Amino acid sequence: MPEKSSWFTALTAVFLSAALPAVAISGRLEPVPEVRAPAGNLQTPEKIELGKKLFFDRRLSGDGTMSCASCHMPDQGFSDGQDISLSYPTTKNWRNAPTLYNIAFTKALFHDGRSSSLEEQALFPIMSAFEMNQNLDYLEEEIREVPEYREAFQKVFNSEVNRQNIARALASFQRTIVSRNSPLDRNLKGEQSALSDEVKKGLEIFLGKGKCVGCHNGVNLSDDRFYALQVPENPEQANDPRINITRRFVAKVSTNYREYRTLKEDPGRFLVTGDRKDWKAFRTPTLREIGKTAPYMHNGIFNTLEEVVEFFNSGGGPGNSVLKPLGLNEQEKNRLVLFLKEALAGDDLNIVTPLIP
Repeated sequence: MPEKSSWFTALTAVFLSAALPAVAISGRLEPVPEVRAPAGNLQTPEKIELGKKLFFDRRLSGDGTMSCASCHMPDQGFSDGQDISLSYPTTKNWRNAPTLYNIAFTKALFHDGRSSSLEEQALFPIMSAFEMNQNLDYLEEEIREVPEYREAFQKVFNSEVNRQNIARALASFQRTIVSRNSPLDRNLKGEQSALSDEVKKGLEIFLGKGKCVGCHNGVNLSDDRFYALQVPENPEQANDPRINITRRFVAKVSTNYREYRTLKEDPGRFLVTGDRKDWKAFRTPTLREIGKTAPYMHNGIFNTLEEVVEFFNSGGGPGNSVLKPLGLNEQEKNRLVLFLKEALAGDDLNIVTPLIP
């Protein structure tokens, strides 16, 4: 594998129906459990509240115009409703903003899985030149200058403000963004009436002919693995110079990919591993709250769940070796979409923007 640049190394170092009772699918699909925080960052109400304030604080960006919530909006399913995520002024992002719902249960973060913990993940977008573009040394001084923050860090961490504890606080808040008590969860716990007859038929397709459960399983409806499905490139982005710049920049600083200046597509997880088998491979996303998180795929190429289902029904993109055509008819596709829209939405979190000190 090509040697990673010092920039990347340093950044990483920062850290169914009556015939289909719920019990029949336990082990493949699971209701949402309680969140278990790592031993080094246990949850407390004060830490969560501090992380929430930082999540909505625009000081975390270089020019003070963006916060974490700019791209992960509570009313947009903790995404931003755009094909390509928001970006720092004069730059352009190149991937869709993934939802933060149930991120506490996700094993590999970002579309390419470059981070293994929320604590490690938290500072990536803050530092990124095309996302929040903030210098971490400067950020520490900005936050230290606020008396309320200085007091909160002392109370929560018994420490002055530093980047590691900023990351820990952000991670603690993000672990509270959990979709619970969805109709599917209630069905899995034995409440047969939680799903309508039509939704149960959609669940049958999800588990059977649609083969969705092969990759979308467990608590998060994701196997946290990476697949090259040959998702089509977005033609509207192909000749955008700012996206081209971002693509080349990421390729250059991640794996020192020598041909970065000729890239015409997103190499996916390859830029993390340097392994050719990971070319254009992306993480299986959670399906929790999927009805709120359009558009879909790493580049936002599909605007509706109907388009997503048709992509899988057709066997994925040309040349992929993962999927085969499913042969779903129109009624079956409609029932599957209905299941995705109606069975996977949990209780409203009612997150209110906090008062920023």
